[in-house]
Amino acid sequence: MKYWLFKSEPDTYSVDDLAAAKNRTTAWEGVRNYQARNLLRDDVHEGDRGFFYHSSCDVPGIVGVIRIVRAGYADSSANDPQSAHFDPKADPSSPRWFCVDVRLETKIEPLIALDELRSHADRELRNMLVLKRGNRLSVMPVTRDEWTFILSLRRDGSGEARRHSGRAGKKS
Repeated sequence: MKYWLFKSEPDTYSVDDLAAAKNRTTAWEGVRNYQARNLLRDDVHEGDRGFFYHSSCDVPGIVGVIRIVRAGYADSSANDPQSAHFDPKADPSSPRWFCVDVRLETKIEPLIALDELRSHADRELRNMLVLKRGNRLSVMPVTRDEWTFILSLRRDGSGEARRHSGRAGKKS
């Protein structure tokens, strides 16, 4: 099993949108960076887990835990002229862009803010990619040690991650 961090702007697609989706599952589509595309196509596998990370917002950070429920496949949004992710150079017979399906396991509340992650950048998270200057990939690997440490930041006394019990927001 591998671990990942998936970034999304909450104004575009939030953890609440995923919580409200059928079966709490969605295609992680619209990735238009070749390095991130290669990860989705070649390295992200069914059963892997990831952090859902809100970016480009007032308080960026980790807001949920997801599981990959379908490995990389052609991103059909690239061929849909009505999609915000349309790529006129995409060819359905030779896919350029890929996506995976993710399912929300749990929301993390309170979120683990970027500032909190940075407070561990000189120790436990010293090599974490999201903390590296200039790293803007929307999908990036997380090591097992980083995964375990980050989850420990929101564990209760029973060793279980605290789960959000509130209702999900509406998808806009």
